[in-house]
Amino acid sequence: MNVQAADSAARDILDRPLAATSLLDAITDLLRDVRATDFPLEVPGVEASRASRTRLVDQLADHLVPRLRQLSAPAIVVVAGSTGAGKSTLVNSLVGTEVTTAGVLRPTTRRPVLVHHPEDAELVREHPVTDAVEVVASEQVPRGIALMDAPDLDSVEAGNRRSAHRLLEAADLWLFVTTAARYGDALPWRVLGGATERGASVAMVLNRVDPTSLPTVRGDLLERLRSHGMQGSPLFVVPDVGPHAGMLEPGVVAPINRWLSMLAGPDRARTVVARTLRGSLAALRPWVDELAEAVEAQAAAATTVREALDEAVRAPADDARRTVTRGTVAQGSAQARWAELTAPGAPLAGVVRGSGKVDRSRRTGRERAAAVLPLVQDLVSSAASTLAAVGAATERALRDALATGPAGARSAAEAWSATDRAADRPREVERAAREWVGGAVDVLTGIVSGPVPVPDGADRATRRAAARATRRAEAAQRALGDEGLAALALAAAAGLEPADRMLGDLLGARGAAVVAELRDRLAGHAAAQAERERDAALAVLDRPELAPDAASTLRLRLAVIKGLT
Repeated sequence: MNVQAADSAARDILDRPLAATSLLDAITDLLRDVRATDFPLEVPGVEASRASRTRLVDQLADHLVPRLRQLSAPAIVVVAGSTGAGKSTLVNSLVGTEVTTAGVLRPTTRRPVLVHHPEDAELVREHPVTDAVEVVASEQVPRGIALMDAPDLDSVEAGNRRSAHRLLEAADLWLFVTTAARYGDALPWRVLGGATERGASVAMVLNRVDPTSLPTVRGDLLERLRSHGMQGSPLFVVPDVGPHAGMLEPGVVAPINRWLSMLAGPDRARTVVARTLRGSLAALRPWVDELAEAVEAQAAAATTVREALDEAVRAPADDARRTVTRGTVAQGSAQARWAELTAPGAPLAGVVRGSGKVDRSRRTGRERAAAVLPLVQDLVSSAASTLAAVGAATERALRDALATGPAGARSAAEAWSATDRAADRPREVERAAREWVGGAVDVLTGIVSGPVPVPDGADRATRRAAARATRRAEAAQRALGDEGLAALALAAAAGLEPADRMLGDLLGARGAAVVAELRDRLAGHAAAQAERERDAALAVLDRPELAPDAASTLRLRLAVIKGLT
């Protein structure tokens, strides 16, 4: 689309309320989505992306949305420039009274000032920047425009710099003030370059020019304007009037005032508004595309970090299974408790006689089951401690992996550090240990209940052996009860070899099957604890802005806007 056609399209928006309403809805949706965009991972270029997002929010919230909402509102003319350029003096001189502070103290403009004609008050009042400026009404400002004295672009105060850039994004036209001594500074041209990229209308004031150097300075400045694609921008020259206090003589600023009066005319104001609106809308496509690419870079980094965590958890999970297989769960209090329970005269002493028969003469199965309950509690505590150690070791391994991991990994590590795994882990391991213990009776009855199966066509000896094993299991259940046998199986699965031998004497091969199943379940809990640590680290990446399709919404909004413009 050429410039004339684009200007015509922008004026079309101004002339067709329905088109403006549809576009306003689309821009409002885009603003909401851009505000929701975040860059939590420190990847190359992220600071530039954050700054670009901030500027885009300013452009949408402070220029496009209010302009589309109030197409008839005055054109916002922001007077901007570097420190000491004379912005405040110029604004006061144009208005004919002191509406903003001017002086040698820097920064001079501490709170921006917006000056408008009294009859434009209602239209100006709704503009979002009014929450950050002092609003002043003056008959000297032509209807249809509003002058804004912005803070210094290079202010020593970061808040002033941020405010200046925000107000520039809100402008329909920039009145950029520089001096003969500073017009070559890099910062103003960098800012002006960004303005022209977004299609903003710009006029320049060259302040404090010595008449003897005017031809040279003016010629150099015009060449710079041409090289930045701004050859059509109006240029006003304010001569150096020497040391003075207060406002400039009316004649000095008369050309600028005449230009502002002409600009305030209905057709000219609408032309400026339309041109800047068109430029801003045209600039959205590459701007939002760039933002979407930055969102995709975040999502890609998050995927890489997830893969690194998946890889990092494998070794700890394997170690956790080996730890359980080595029988470390039975060490400590469980061993001591077993010694008590099997001492002469204790509940488990002589359960299996030397002849191999089960002793049921002294205690009932219920009594023995009750007697071994402390062993079960010891096994719960020991299993929980083992799982907690697995969790702590896995956390260290994962943190080490993030410390040396791919781009974005350290950001994930910092976010993970804000969570309290030490507080969550005890509840997790206690629950897992009790789940392991609580499932023992079901495992036991599932494997041991009923007759020992005999293959079809088995010989008599095999059948007799199966019948003896069945009677032996029934005797063991009467002697210890299901809960007592389950406690014995848990102790064997935890690594107590005497318990394993006793269970083998009582249940034979089916006892070994019970132990294998319980040991495998405990190993599974250990591996699951390692994975829970990984999941806790991954949870910090569970954010909408890090999803693989996070950029699709921005691109969809952009497609809608393109269709409307």
